[in-house]
Formats: sequence, structure tokens, C-alpha cells
Amino acid sequence: MAQGDVASTGVKRPPVPAGQAGAGRPPKAAATRRSGGSELTRAKIRSAVLFLLPMMIVLALVAGWPLGRTIYFAFTNATLNDINNYEFIGFDNFYNSEWGGLLKDPQWWNAVWNTIWFATISVTLETVLGLIVALALNMRFPGRGIVRAAVLIPWAIPTIVSAQMWGWMLHDQFGVINAMLLGIGIISQPIAWTANPDTAMLAVVMVDVWKTTPFMALLILAGLQMLPSDCYESARVDGIAPWKVFFRVTLPLVYPAIAVAVIFRALDALRIFDLIYVLTSNSADTMSMSVYARQQLVDFQDVGYGSAASTALFLIIALLTVVYIIAGKVDLSGEKS
Repeated sequence: MAQGDVASTGVKRPPVPAGQAGAGRPPKAAATRRSGGSELTRAKIRSAVLFLLPMMIVLALVAGWPLGRTIYFAFTNATLNDINNYEFIGFDNFYNSEWGGLLKDPQWWNAVWNTIWFATISVTLETVLGLIVALALNMRFPGRGIVRAAVLIPWAIPTIVSAQMWGWMLHDQFGVINAMLLGIGIISQPIAWTANPDTAMLAVVMVDVWKTTPFMALLILAGLQMLPSDCYESARVDGIAPWKVFFRVTLPLVYPAIAVAVIFRALDALRIFDLIYVLTSNSADTMSMSVYARQQLVDFQDVGYGSAASTALFLIIALLTVVYIIAGKVDLSGEKS
């Protein structure tokens, strides 16, 4: 006799006919399953909703309202001179047969290309360098805590301050970078790093990589510290080469953390404004989508057209993020880990 056929009272349960699994389940348990969980589960869901409700209200006020207002102005001819006097013009700011609109503006598409190029190169470099730094910081060595704190200094400096600091260092007349390169003979004359069209975007990428690599390293390091140690113990006992352990154990296990870190950095890089604006101002060679939108809104005081550029910026970032999440099979819910 099987142990499961006998209840605690010793009474033998009747056999359950095939195809009627669950028929012997107590009525209360079946009703609980149909209702979506126990009373305790529903109480936890209600508590979670109550805790999240204030945050959702604040988020709707500080993010949802400005976003909705910007999208609304994108379909008007509002100007900064008289923001309350405007007309609804439909999609004319995006496309029209008379003067083209945003979608036929070559300067806008140049800004889109600059932004995507900057985001791709900078995030790729920051991910690779951040992984190397995180692997180094994950090792045991004397003074590891001090080194971890020191690595975060560039990330802790405000972007405006670091951009102005690097602007002085890259100056062609009195910058320390040109002085060092001239001193060791790499260049023969000073280079205007942020004014030269050939080097301006490279200078922006270099400063962004210097500043934001610690952020990537910090997120990846948190993922590395969550990895199980028994995998590495087994690999060491079996004598597996370290590079095989990295590619076959470490990298697959830490991939979810890297994928989420890339999303955070990509969102930040695609809306880049302050670093480019401080280093190169409104130069067309480095103009990003955010700089273009600011120029239309503030310099030209065209609220309707600038709002159309801001709306297009929002849609492009949302589209690229969704494509990345789907193509990379990124698990944002954490249920697969």
C-alpha cells in the first residue's frame, strides 16, 4: 500500500479517476485557487498598491504632466513670446508640404545620427571597461575598500563640473592635455579638441567614458557578488582554465546584471545634453537630439516645433529601448533569475 493512499486517520481515500485531477481537492482550496489566491496574498497585494500609490501620483505629476503637455504643444504653433496664444496645426510641425517640417530637416537627422553614434560607442566602451574594473574590484587584495571608493569619484562629480574641467584640460592654448602630448612628442602643434570637427565627438565620448565607467562597474560588481561560489570551486577542482571559467560560467551568470546596466546607460546616453552643450555648445558636428530641441525651444523660441522635436526624441528612445529588451531577451521582472 502506498503511503499517500492513507490519511492521517488511517482511512483509505477513494481513487481519483483519470482526467479528473483536482476532483478530490477540498472545495475551499479550489475556490481559493479560482479567486486568485488566499486572503493573505490579497492583503499583500493591497498593501503593495497602497505603498506604491503615493509614488505613482508624484510620478504622474512630475513626469506624466510635462510629457503630456509637451506632446500637446507639438501639434500647435505656440511660441515662447506668447505661450497662451496658439492654434492647433495638426502634424505640420512634423511634416508639411510648404517648409518640410521636422522629418525633412537635415539638421534634425544629423542630430539623430550624432546621438545614436555617441550612445553606441560610449555605452559599448563603458560596458567593456566597467566589466574589467568590476572583475578587478571583485578580487581580494589589501585596500580593496579604498580602491572601490576611489573608482567612484569621477561618477560622483556633477556632469557640468566635469565637463567644464575637461574643457579647460582640452583647451588648445593652455590645456594640460596638449602640453603633455607636445612634451612627449606625440603631436607637433596644439589641437583644438572640442572645436575641431574631426575630434569634437571623440573628445565628448572620452569624457563620458571617463565619467560613467564607474557607474557600470558598480552595477556589474553587484551582479558578480551575487554569483554562487560552488561553481568556481568545482571549476578549480577540475582544473578548468580561468578564461574558460569566465566565458562559460561568469559571463552567462552575470549577463542579466549587464543587460540591465546597459539599459540604464543607454537611456542616459540617448538623452545626452549637458556634457555636449558645455564642451561644444550648439556645434552641428556634435549636436544631439536634446541640444537640437533646446535650440528650437529657447534660442528660436518656437515652442511648437521644439515640442515636436522633444516628442520625436521620446519616441525614438522608447522604440530603441523596446527593441533592445526584445532582441536581448532582457528579463526586467527578475522571475527567470
